[in-house]
Amino acid sequence: MKNTEKTGGTTAGNGGAGDAVLRKGYLGRLTSRFRVKNFWKKFVFVAIAIFLMGFSLSFLIEASWGTDPYSFMNLNIAGKLGWTLGNWQLMLNAAMLLFMLAFGPEHIGAGTILNMVLIGYTADFFCWLWLQLGLHAVICLPEYFPLRVAVFACALFFFIVTAAVYMNCDMGLSPYDAAIKIVSGWIPRIPYFAIRIAYDLLAVGIGLAAGLTSVRGLQGSLLGTVIMAFAMGPAISTVGRLMKKHIGVFRE
Repeated sequence: MKNTEKTGGTTAGNGGAGDAVLRKGYLGRLTSRFRVKNFWKKFVFVAIAIFLMGFSLSFLIEASWGTDPYSFMNLNIAGKLGWTLGNWQLMLNAAMLLFMLAFGPEHIGAGTILNMVLIGYTADFFCWLWLQLGLHAVICLPEYFPLRVAVFACALFFFIVTAAVYMNCDMGLSPYDAAIKIVSGWIPRIPYFAIRIAYDLLAVGIGLAAGLTSVRGLQGSLLGTVIMAFAMGPAISTVGRLMKKHIGVFRE
């Protein structure tokens, strides 16, 4: 009887210790991106980069030749619902953050939170500002075609560079990027790039369906967005490699 009680007590004790280890392991994963080397230096880089992503996105929206797939989807869903991009994107990101908390807490960091909040609202603000300044009214006129080309080219360049900065600082992924990282880990036999392209095209398809059934019509260019779905990943990776080679903070 004593042995049984001792065994039972030991089993219970081991279970409690095991639970503590599990809790510590989960918390370790959850806080790992907040304990990176040079946290505050990288935080400044990421905050500026994400703000500039929203700023660049506002120009991509104004030029109307395409955005990244996630923005295309959210622009068209927000348009269909009559919401601002920032409000819809924040709500969707919050829902996807719950998925990250459950299955990939190691992908959450300061960059995740900044990305969730800043990009949509920054783009909303500057789109409003361009409307007040008259850029919205003239950029798509035929006589201002060279201006439209210049705006789109510069905005796309800065969007890619700033996205590369945010993704290479090791400060956490956006909910959209993290979700497919998590899912791809469940199906390792399929190459990540193939899963990612399918994921981005799915986002484009959802955006297309929302835009075509919206009273506001399709927001942005379908062709430009599809091209960006295939091209942005390699472009961001190339810029990221160059930054790691030439900028010290990205090598640490």
